[in-house]
Amino acid sequence: MNKGEAQAMAWNADTQLDGNSVLYLEEMYERYLQDPTSVPATWQHYFDSLPAINGEERDTRHSVVKDYFRAYAAKPQAYAVAADADASHFEHERKQVKVLQLINAYRVQGHFHAKTNPLDENAPAFVKELTLEHHSLSASDLDTKFNTGSLFAPDQMTLREIVAQLEQTYCGSLGVQYMHTTSTEQKRWIQQRLETIRSKPSYSVEEKLEILGRLTAAEGLERYLHTNYVGQKRFSLEGGESLIPMLNTLIQHAGTLGTQEMVIGMAHRGRLNVLVNVLGKSPALLFGEFEGKYAITGDRTGDVKYHMGFASDLMTPGGPVHVAMAFNPSHLEIVGPVVEGAVRARQDRWDEGSGNKIVPIVLHGDAAFAGQGVNMEMLQMADTRGYRTYGTIHIVINNQVGFTTSVAADARSTFYCTDLAKMVDSPVFHVNGDDPEAVVLITKIAMDYRNTFKKDVVIDLVCYRRHGHNEADEPSATQPVMYRKIRAMATTRERYAQQLAAEGVLTLEQAQERVQQCRQQLGAGAPTVPHLLEKGQVEHQYPVNWKRFVNGKWDMPVDTTIDAETVKYLGEKLTVHPADFKLNSRVARIVADRKKMAAGEQAMDWGFCENLAYATLLDEGYPIRLSGEDCGRGTFFHRHAVFHEQETGERFVPLEHLSEAQLPFVVIDSLLSEEAVLAFEYGYATTEANTLTIWEAQFGDFANCAQVVIDQFISSGEQKWDRLCGLVMLLPHGFEGQGPEHSSARLERYLQLCAQDNMQVCVPSTPAQAFHMLRRQMLRDCRLPLIVMTPKSLLRHPLAVNTIEDLTERGFQNVIDEVDAADPLQVTRLVMCSGKVYYDLLEKRRAENLSHVALVRIEQLYPFPDKDMNELVDRYPNVEINVWCQEEPLNQGAWLSIQPSLRGVLGGAARLDVASRPASASPAVGSAKVHAKQQHALVCAALGISE
Repeated sequence: MNKGEAQAMAWNADTQLDGNSVLYLEEMYERYLQDPTSVPATWQHYFDSLPAINGEERDTRHSVVKDYFRAYAAKPQAYAVAADADASHFEHERKQVKVLQLINAYRVQGHFHAKTNPLDENAPAFVKELTLEHHSLSASDLDTKFNTGSLFAPDQMTLREIVAQLEQTYCGSLGVQYMHTTSTEQKRWIQQRLETIRSKPSYSVEEKLEILGRLTAAEGLERYLHTNYVGQKRFSLEGGESLIPMLNTLIQHAGTLGTQEMVIGMAHRGRLNVLVNVLGKSPALLFGEFEGKYAITGDRTGDVKYHMGFASDLMTPGGPVHVAMAFNPSHLEIVGPVVEGAVRARQDRWDEGSGNKIVPIVLHGDAAFAGQGVNMEMLQMADTRGYRTYGTIHIVINNQVGFTTSVAADARSTFYCTDLAKMVDSPVFHVNGDDPEAVVLITKIAMDYRNTFKKDVVIDLVCYRRHGHNEADEPSATQPVMYRKIRAMATTRERYAQQLAAEGVLTLEQAQERVQQCRQQLGAGAPTVPHLLEKGQVEHQYPVNWKRFVNGKWDMPVDTTIDAETVKYLGEKLTVHPADFKLNSRVARIVADRKKMAAGEQAMDWGFCENLAYATLLDEGYPIRLSGEDCGRGTFFHRHAVFHEQETGERFVPLEHLSEAQLPFVVIDSLLSEEAVLAFEYGYATTEANTLTIWEAQFGDFANCAQVVIDQFISSGEQKWDRLCGLVMLLPHGFEGQGPEHSSARLERYLQLCAQDNMQVCVPSTPAQAFHMLRRQMLRDCRLPLIVMTPKSLLRHPLAVNTIEDLTERGFQNVIDEVDAADPLQVTRLVMCSGKVYYDLLEKRRAENLSHVALVRIEQLYPFPDKDMNELVDRYPNVEINVWCQEEPLNQGAWLSIQPSLRGVLGGAARLDVASRPASASPAVGSAKVHAKQQHALVCAALGISE
């Protein structure tokens, strides 16, 4: 057993030790020094491994030292001679302690001294903790031998040798931040990987030529595009070409570790280069895109070339690896959680439990990683139950400038752009992009760390941007000093070719020949990736077939009814829990009521019908994933999909126990995030066609915080990228007098985004409608996002209930006609509405006995149900006044979007009025009294009666 193993054993033996355990450790060590067999074996091994004094003596017991000083204080003359003899020994021991402190200082702060910045190679770095003087050491001590402590090195070395090893390990092209992590095991793992080789890799000739080849391909593509497509945006990788050998290494090394799929997310910087030189996209196809030859089918809009995704199969030493690049917009960093969701879906599908088969890779810009809040939300997901993906490889392409924002003064308040990662205990590896061998080394270490510890890890690829933000920019207008230096620098490929020439690996002429070969290859439009496999050459083990959903229509007929026996059987299952499971008294009453609902003895409420919808889908073979900030219980105390034992806190989920063979039901109370969680669920839903994926907002208006996901992915992903998605968004909506931020889910925003049948917007007014709507979402051969304005007060409204027949005899109704018996020929006023306001209108209409007024509910606002509405309007030939009634202000809600569709059904000559709150900059008032007054006024206006 070496000293490192013994130390790890001792720490693992008692993980409760911390800084407050000094007295305990002191006592343990004293006992050991007196009698080694008096302490536990693990501690004996640890103390045995500590360095001996002068290489042969055991340490002196501290009690003996204390006695010595007590005696000296009492009789200094008697001990004068002894003191002279012992002085050198104690001085050496004092310096020994300082040497160990110096070693620790390099581990903690060596990265500040590292030469990771290619723009400041010769810049002086001064960190006082890394000087001999700071530790009361001097040049005269350099040739003295000291014990190396926990340093992965021989037990004794001269101080000169120790400093040399520390400088090479921690102050070269790699700057490593890892001592902030709380795990001693992980810290020792990193130390072992770096200190044993002094952060200096050893590569064969073939490996070096492979690195040069990838750099040549990266530089060659950029220069080819720069020459042939002058002035066109490409968001060049120049200055960061080492990204290409980094990603190539990552894929190849991951393959040797058993990885079979990788999903990459990145913004536009360097994206085209990665698509061609890592994923194997045909250069000819890319050049066609530069020439405007886009393959857009149907009424799709398509997208710019540096937003497009791609997928391919690459051969590695461990077998083929499927690599997918996620589609994404220009909104920086938002693709990260989308990638995480897509990876989690794949991991759930494979049910492999380790995370090694599917690996997420997220590339960031330095300014964006530090500046975009979605990164904090995404990192907080890393180790949570519902969102973990067993570790993500984060790569920061650190251009040291944010568009035109200077890093030093304005881009951030932290020293590094990566300091955010320390929040979740992730190690950060800073590496000089102009040292491609160091880049490849740290890439392998990062991949090994991720697989070993199932943790996120960050590589900070410190490089630069040779051109401006895009190729038309003039960067020296805002960063003149930086760009004067950049223009004088040789490229990474040129520098590495010169290094290899100096090593005798090849000549500069041979290196230049490779450049010419690369250019010729690009001119022919031939793929540049040597490991690329032909499409169809690999048979994937767990594919998802989206073919049956292509060209699927929202209005295709589907039977969502179930029989009464199924209601009874599955409804009863929703109430079952272990016999000794003590429920909360309020929950117990709800469960008792659900037993009656299942038996047909009591009208069914919203919570019962929603849970029953999930149960039926699970029973029919559809997995379900439901996430949101309070979705287990439901924000409004209605769902109770999760039971909590009142004495132990144990969870029980009835929907997980319908049968032994059922597919998963996953319900997650998410972290307090909207943007990252919704993006995650979007990624999940675009990957899993047969899983009902649902995100529920705590309040519908909180989706504001995730607006970029809604605008750039959910509403437009199919039109831009041909990406189908069946994600369901449940957004509590309804004006209950709770103020501006707890009223509106901003229905108008979703309707404004609707076109080309891109998504569905529904406002179900009964539990049965919600039941059929959820079932319809999965049973149709169609996958469209579904936006649902879900209720709050209607969850327990005495009129918002249903009978078993509503589940067994009819499906989802896009439009619900008048429910009271009335003569259609007597109706002269037709009031159309959606959602909760219907019940206010109904109660008032009944109270006033207005038989000439018919109330119609439009349950699906988009796509607008023209056919259903035409049939309904024909039933009322004598209508004189048509009214659209909504709770929302005039400039909000559905009115402005739905008006053209209503006029199209009613005819141009028909009178169409609107009853609503007055136009307002705020969704709702803060006063409950004013709210009630407004509600009364709009109801009366809709019905045509005085207030």
